Amino acid sequence: MIEIHAGPAAEPVEAQAARMDARPSWMLAMWRGFRNRCPHCGEGRLFGRFLKVRPACEACGLELHHHRADDLPPYLVIFVVGHLVGLGVLETEMRLDVPFWFQMTFWPALALIASLLLLQPTKGAVVGLQYALGMHGFSAIRRAGAQGADSSGRHVTETRDGGRTDGRELGSGHP
Repeated sequence: MIEIHAGPAAEPVEAQAARMDARPSWMLAMWRGFRNRCPHCGEGRLFGRFLKVRPACEACGLELHHHRADDLPPYLVIFVVGHLVGLGVLETEMRLDVPFWFQMTFWPALALIASLLLLQPTKGAVVGLQYALGMHGFSAIRRAGAQGADSSGRHVTETRDGGRTDGRELGSGHP
């Protein structure tokens, strides 16, 4: 669900809904996520800790807790790093006479370091892809312009099961 708040210094709810409905392309959203930035605005940081996605963007307020990017990023990293390290092992073994102890220390260390360096950007790219395609809870954002605001100014959206919500559940912290 998306929460759009209308406060004294806030823009009108309709303008916020229109701004949030203008999604970037999937490539731009993935690139922003890869760079640890919000997939919508490209300004706020995506991660609070190493692999912990922030609940919401600090710049534009996009709720990010909807993501389901827990299993795919490690599979992608293992696939890419495994192929690159495997190619390096084979090429080194065929072209150079390198001691066995070097092979057994260098390549596992390289695989570990490369995996750790690629895991967070890959997870960010997957979160960006989910946002751009409207997957999981990000699909409520796409309907934001079609829904209305309730009497308190909170934006009301439809949930996946057809119910309506004003964004107060899921520990949003709003009364």
